[in-house]
Amino acid sequence: MAARAIMLQGTGSDVGKSLLVAGLCRIAKRRGIKVAPFKSQNMSNNAAACSSGGEIGRAQALQARAAGIEPTTDMNPVLLKPEGDRRSQIVLNGRPVRSEEAAHYMRHRAKLLPHVLNAFERLRASCDLVIVEGAGSPAEVNLRKGDIANMGFARAVDIPVVLVGDIDRGGVIAAVVGTSAVLDPEDAAMIEGFAINRFRGDPALFDDGVTFTELKTGWPCLGVVPWLPCAARLPAEDAVVLERRAGMKNDIVIAVPMLSRISNFDDLDPLRAEEDVDVRFIPPGAPIPRDADAIILSGTKSTLTDLAMLREQGWDHDIIAGVRTGAHLVGICGGFQMLGTRINDPGGVDGIAGSAKGLGLLRMTTLMTGEKTVRPMRAVTVQERIALTGYEIHTGRSDGPALAQPFCMLEDGVPDGAVAKGGRIIGTYLHGVFANDAFRGDWLGGLRGGRASLLDYEEGVEAALDELADGLEEALDIDAIMAMAR
Repeated sequence: MAARAIMLQGTGSDVGKSLLVAGLCRIAKRRGIKVAPFKSQNMSNNAAACSSGGEIGRAQALQARAAGIEPTTDMNPVLLKPEGDRRSQIVLNGRPVRSEEAAHYMRHRAKLLPHVLNAFERLRASCDLVIVEGAGSPAEVNLRKGDIANMGFARAVDIPVVLVGDIDRGGVIAAVVGTSAVLDPEDAAMIEGFAINRFRGDPALFDDGVTFTELKTGWPCLGVVPWLPCAARLPAEDAVVLERRAGMKNDIVIAVPMLSRISNFDDLDPLRAEEDVDVRFIPPGAPIPRDADAIILSGTKSTLTDLAMLREQGWDHDIIAGVRTGAHLVGICGGFQMLGTRINDPGGVDGIAGSAKGLGLLRMTTLMTGEKTVRPMRAVTVQERIALTGYEIHTGRSDGPALAQPFCMLEDGVPDGAVAKGGRIIGTYLHGVFANDAFRGDWLGGLRGGRASLLDYEEGVEAALDELADGLEEALDIDAIMAMAR
């Protein structure tokens, strides 16, 4: 018998659908229900490597963790990884298949629906309940034709929809009522209730707003979710949140340039969770601060594009000056590649075709190839012999004398990365290194002598997921939501 399913769609992007799905997955797990998350189409450069092979959006990986199961590519069969303002790499069933202009993709995306449905049915056969996350908003009626992410999917599999609105951004009544007004009647009929997210203050003050919205839409309100502080301790899906995280004033200053194609920036979340660490995401137009104890070049979906941006912003001079005056520097994945002497991408497999000089801080060159490495991985650092767990998602092969001093040895016996300047410069292809408490504590101790970390990051994520579930249990009519699933 196929699993029951229910879908959360939003009045817009970034209304909190991803975390609501994660919270509902944790609630279902605690109730003894075998549950799995699903998102047919995701657009994000934050990706996770599945142990069975392939990559999916990191939001679905977090949702799988909340459900207590291993992430699989069936949870996110179509992943779009932006390479430019109008172009994305298409990852289908966990594997990159091609890059396309946005207009071409929109004209032909309906052809991907069979792949989406097959993945959904495989997932449905493996569990009792599937909680589906939409993408963007069904109110974008200009995108309705060929839709595979919102109402096009909901109607194809005949599952009920809960509409989520974000009151924190303002205009939530208009957003919910407006969605009802613009939807095709058959699409609107799929919605069986709505929920309001991120309410600050006394929810009773919104009682009249709930009544008005119910009368105008004919949909029942399933709850008003308060602003839950635990959400800030969970990985975010979209880079739009980075600007809201800047500006903290603490002891250890870590600067992270906000590259235009920044990816897997949740690598920095464990550092942000440390009480005495100020992770500053540096926006375009601002210099990297001179008082930075460390600079981290994060991953990127297009290394040459972001290397050019780095130079346009003058950040290359800031980085080199920072290293000369004692700052530590870490390059992860694409950031690691930028530390070398040259990057060659003759086929444009990583975004744009071309060749450019790197920052010259590591004697190595990188050649972009059509082969993509995607895998979870264990390793041990060469200098400190600290055990690491992480994952690789990268295109390109680096070679040169700098690699004779690797950062770590992977479990398959292959060296990874490079260190220089007595360990003040680290480059690695391994994502997730800062989630390892022993390594993070040792590295922070190198920035500030005598500094020790007591943070258990993974335990903190689990605690935050439980707090999220507790908050949703109190705010939402969970029994009604579960009963809607079919």
